[in-house]
Amino acid sequence: MNALHIGNLTIKVPVFQGGMGVGISLSGLASAVANEGGVGVISSAGLGLLYKKMSTDYFEACVIGLKKEIEKAREKTKGIIGVNIMVAMTNYADMVKTALAEKVDIIISGAGLPLDLPKYREALSTTKLIPIVSSSRAAKLICEKWKMLYDYFPDAIVVEGPKAGGHLGFKQDQLEDENFSIQELIPQVCKEVKEFEKIYDIKIPVIAAGGIYTGEDIYNIMKLGASGVQMGTRFVTTEECDADSSFKEMYINAKESDIEIIKSPVGMPGRAIHNEFLSKVKNGEKMPINCKFHCLKTCDWTKSPYCIILALYSAYNGNLNTGYAFAGSNAYRATKIETVKSIFNSLQLEYSAVVKA
Repeated sequence: MNALHIGNLTIKVPVFQGGMGVGISLSGLASAVANEGGVGVISSAGLGLLYKKMSTDYFEACVIGLKKEIEKAREKTKGIIGVNIMVAMTNYADMVKTALAEKVDIIISGAGLPLDLPKYREALSTTKLIPIVSSSRAAKLICEKWKMLYDYFPDAIVVEGPKAGGHLGFKQDQLEDENFSIQELIPQVCKEVKEFEKIYDIKIPVIAAGGIYTGEDIYNIMKLGASGVQMGTRFVTTEECDADSSFKEMYINAKESDIEIIKSPVGMPGRAIHNEFLSKVKNGEKMPINCKFHCLKTCDWTKSPYCIILALYSAYNGNLNTGYAFAGSNAYRATKIETVKSIFNSLQLEYSAVVKA
């Protein structure tokens, strides 16, 4: 695989590790990926729960937690570290400001369109800003808005297809429609981006995400125009993944039929591994909740059957009876716990095998 250049950053292996919350990708996984030449990504979602001993104020604990995770990652690697910050988070602005103040290499932002992300950036900032989109229309809109309002273009764009894990930027009926597949989306976004590249003499690499699992997948999607890939699911079943071992075992024990689309309390479809908790939700059992955190702008807790942040936090801790695991469409393919290094070796071998074929 060729190195990926984003501004002054050289990514030796063009693989972004997906940001997975709550607590699935923290400094442990991110630093391990960065050490192998990829982009290690810390998820900022729910850090206030992980660092609740540092402050009784959830939002203050989130800021403390993000600073700590970036610091811990920096202690373990000299590689490239990014932070995933969801637009839907109530404390989005504070987390962006914190990541910029800590001079993180990259901010990746989705779960909504990050139309105002550049406004938090100071003139001398070297942090790269990368939006996540699910259509060429969204990519065009962000490029136009950022140029008009901030005279700034995305340093790269992540295009997330419908086979990704977690919350999905598609309607339910689009998830199995081939017209919305990542293989269709990448050429469309690349075509849109090329117009801006020609006019303004810039480079905006396009990163493919969602359903990419092997080196062969990487090769095939790059043939369609992608300059790199983002992979989350493949890195869950690693020794370095920050989740509890029970969370990882859920992936290993899952069958293809266990991967299902759920309706999330935030009003979006999501992909997860079926378990008893999700069965109870489907059967109409309302988990007793009162919203302590107000962590997501789009969540109406008065109409929700459960608190999503608590469910994901429980899963991170291995308590799958009170939570569940988000997962990509390929989660069932995991068969063992391995190291991040071994996965990178496999990806390289798989990629090379297709090139030589």
